[in-house]
Amino acid sequence: MFKIALLPGDGIGPEIIAEAAKVLRAVGDKYGHELEFKEGLIGGAALDEGGEGLPQDTLDLCRQSDAVLMGAVGGPKWDSLPGNKRPEAALLGIRKALGLFANLRPAKVFPALAGASSLKREVVDGIDLVVVRELTGGIYFGQPKGREGDRAVDTMAYSVPEIERIARVAFELAMKRKGRVTSVDKANVLETSRLWREVVIRVSEDYPEVHLEHMYVDNCAMQLLRDPGQFDVILTGNMFGDILSDEAAMLTGSLGMLPSASLGEGTLGLYEPVHGSAPDIAGKGVANPLATIMSAAMLLRYSLGLTEEAARIEWAVGTVLDQGYRTPDIAEEGCVPVGTREMGDLIVRAIQS
Repeated sequence: MFKIALLPGDGIGPEIIAEAAKVLRAVGDKYGHELEFKEGLIGGAALDEGGEGLPQDTLDLCRQSDAVLMGAVGGPKWDSLPGNKRPEAALLGIRKALGLFANLRPAKVFPALAGASSLKREVVDGIDLVVVRELTGGIYFGQPKGREGDRAVDTMAYSVPEIERIARVAFELAMKRKGRVTSVDKANVLETSRLWREVVIRVSEDYPEVHLEHMYVDNCAMQLLRDPGQFDVILTGNMFGDILSDEAAMLTGSLGMLPSASLGEGTLGLYEPVHGSAPDIAGKGVANPLATIMSAAMLLRYSLGLTEEAARIEWAVGTVLDQGYRTPDIAEEGCVPVGTREMGDLIVRAIQS
């Protein structure tokens, strides 16, 4: 039996998590796996219930599970709270508590959606890349930080072990893909980037089958728009990865199509869509569940080791899109409009077929 913790969160979170769980159940039934689901509170929903965005009960549930599938957190209702009390702070908290240091953000363009990108079809056709972002170090966590009078300080810091472990994640992933790693830094300016480059080169010696290249972050931002097809695995630090993964995401045409995985040393991982809680459409049944459904596919692949089952979900998503079904965010002329629940049902049927 596999134990999966569901953290629906806020806004459209409960709707999209319901569809992803439905798809996971369908995969379990088809392949003979027993899946046990238990729900926990996180974000604004947890704040409203007990005054904490990340309750201890939720952390306990996650640690007792094989994987965690999360919806989205936050919304205007909680915007007036201090930064460390807002729902979004629970994201940093759960990543740290579970030891999740590697964020995988795939950006893949489905042929049926190539026309939805803001770039020309010939530029985005066939894009299939992954940004591997270091998640628990760098400028977001470096000390000292704060304000002194009219001066503010943030410190970027990385240690050799931090760089080594994220680099190995990227090289191991590239071994299963097209065998290319682009390490992104700012080594012409930053000492942390010079250390980053030295360590990545040293780690690469353990992976002679993988081609390594280095790229400055500003050039990478430009190349993602000029020739995104050149990339396979992009390896980078916390802040650069935060920015570049959002840029790569927009190549696909919709945030509603983008999954993510946050991984640590073991098999436990946290899986969530890239998009936010979208409170303006919550409860209307129009949210796109595909990013969450594909996050569930990543959960099967990376935490449960079920690669065939993960591929079945991804195939089902492509099949349903090829048939012309679209939620409002990816709608185009001549498509068949469907809502959140209908899209989930279509994916289930494709899996069962």
